[in-house]
Amino acid sequence: MREAVVSGSFYEEDSGSLREQIKSCFLSKFGPGKLPGKATKETAGVICPHAGYVYSGPCAAHSYKAVAESKKPDLFILLGLSHSGYGSCVSLDDWKTPLGIAKIDKEFGKLLVKNGLEQNEMAHEEEHSIEVQIPFLQYVLEDFKFVLIIISDYAAANAVKKAVEQSGKKVMFIASSDFTHYGSNYGYAPFKTDVKNKMHELDAGAIEQIKKIDAKGFLDYVKKTGATVCGKMPISAMLGCIEANKSELLKYYTSADISGSDYSTAVGYASIRFF
Repeated sequence: MREAVVSGSFYEEDSGSLREQIKSCFLSKFGPGKLPGKATKETAGVICPHAGYVYSGPCAAHSYKAVAESKKPDLFILLGLSHSGYGSCVSLDDWKTPLGIAKIDKEFGKLLVKNGLEQNEMAHEEEHSIEVQIPFLQYVLEDFKFVLIIISDYAAANAVKKAVEQSGKKVMFIASSDFTHYGSNYGYAPFKTDVKNKMHELDAGAIEQIKKIDAKGFLDYVKKTGATVCGKMPISAMLGCIEANKSELLKYYTSADISGSDYSTAVGYASIRFF
């Protein structure tokens, strides 16, 4: 069992308070403004941010509204990154949050291992990029099966794609990523004036490639511009795996838009749906 490690910091640690916090993300002026409706859509995947819910929760709520309003897949494949520098790997432990225990599809997890992905529970032990997605899933769905994968290189996408094909399961991808990290704290300040608009422009260029479902174009853009998109590998892996022809940007804003700060330090957040 993998215990929650960022409850009480990234999100509320009490179940009742956490449910109210997630509800407020949906109802926020930065969120969709309402709770999810009936499940009638087809969705192949979404991109969600992974900061504290105070900042990125309303943005993530746009993606999870789309998830809740879509036909339920057999399996959710959550793709995160390692902020600690671990390589691509899968977790086969069930994960516990204040909202209960989320069950791993262990058969599919073993299939991933068979196709070349390492099982490494230590890599997942302190990683928040995937953990913060789980309470949202638990809030919008009563039950679900999922697997959790840290993606650190594009080659891992091949293992994921093969496992999906071999299993025959209908899957939905959730790729966890924040966008541009700006400021001296992040060692990235390529522009000093008009930061808000320039951040938006920089991230818009990345989002344009993502919306084309072009993994190579997206990675080339990040390399060319130096955009500090922390989840570039989970995003590119998802783009290489999903069966989708269309996409839509559901929401974009920055942490400074939430805090009302001067943009000396800011992080971009986006929710994007693929169908």
